[in-house]
Amino acid sequence: MDTPAAAAAVETRIRRATPADAAGTAETWLRSYDAALPTVRRAHTDDEVRDYFRYVVIPERETWVTEAAGEIVGMMVLHENWLDQLYLAPGWRGRGLGARLMTLAKERSPSGLDLWTFQINTPAHRFYERHGFAVAERTDGSGNEEREPDVRYVWRP
Repeated sequence: MDTPAAAAAVETRIRRATPADAAGTAETWLRSYDAALPTVRRAHTDDEVRDYFRYVVIPERETWVTEAAGEIVGMMVLHENWLDQLYLAPGWRGRGLGARLMTLAKERSPSGLDLWTFQINTPAHRFYERHGFAVAERTDGSGNEEREPDVRYVWRP
C-alpha cells in the first residue's frame, strides 16, 4: 500500500488510536524512521519499540492514527504541549496527511506546541517551518538516547 498510485486512490481518515492499533502504529513508526533517518542509530530494538507503543504510547499518550484501507499509514502523539511523534509511512508523504495531522495537533494544543527533531532531518525542518514553527534551541545530541544533534521547534499562535 506504500506506492504513490495506491496512496492517491485510497481514502484516509484520522482517528484516536485504540489498544488494537499498537502494533500497526509501531510498524508505521519503524518503517518511517528507517526510511527518513537511515544514518541515525536507533536507541531501541524493533521489539522494544513495539512494546513501548503497546504499553506506554497508546495507553498513556494522546495518540492519533491516519488509516487507509484498514492500514495505519500515519501516526501522531501529543503529550501535554509537546508533539512527541509525527510519522508517515514511506509512500504516504507529500499527500497532505502530515498537514492534516498538524492541523489537528494545533487544535488540540491551541496555546502552542514544542517538538524535537534531529538536525539531519531537513525535510522535517521544512515541514515544521512551513507550519509556523520556529527554531528555539539546537543541541549536540548529548541529551537524547540516539546521541544525535537535534533541534527544538516551538509554535505559538
